[in-house]
Amino acid sequence: MKKVIVIGASGSLAKSVIEAVKPLESIKLSLFLRNKNRISKELSKDCEIFEGDALKFDDIKKAVSGQDIVYVNLEGNLELMTENIVKAMQELGVKRIIAISSIGIYETPLKPVLVPYRKLADIIEKSGLDYTILRPDWFTNIDEVDYTLTKKDQPETGSAISRKSIADFVSKLVNYPNLYVNENLGISKP
Repeated sequence: MKKVIVIGASGSLAKSVIEAVKPLESIKLSLFLRNKNRISKELSKDCEIFEGDALKFDDIKKAVSGQDIVYVNLEGNLELMTENIVKAMQELGVKRIIAISSIGIYETPLKPVLVPYRKLADIIEKSGLDYTILRPDWFTNIDEVDYTLTKKDQPETGSAISRKSIADFVSKLVNYPNLYVNENLGISKP
């Protein structure tokens, strides 16, 4: 049984990821969010809920304890939140992290809105954890699974991608945690 926690579970992309991961066999899903009322009872059914703030190390450490895979889908002060998550994982011996960053974080000059997403990627890459960082293009609600991947040193290609496509790829990483370890990938619609 793999224990997986979704940090930032009330986000629109996270909800798609939860829907994609829940049907997988031998998965115990936990959800971390500030307010448990921001997620439907149907979506959170059979999941362990951790109510907390990713800016508070003790909240993160409690939620990460005993997990096998940490999926990070946050916004805001990503530098502090990512530092908290990485520190908790290191202290607890939790190795596998999948994190959502953003397309464009390696462009020069870096747009100010992308600075937090670049910091998230930099912190995770230096962490010593088994990471997969995803840099998606803009999200859509289109009901399709159609995506292409680009490596960190390749030009980012493609266009806006469905949340369902990203969720499909994340569910593959959860199901097969040895895929794309220590990879930083652009993901977009071809």
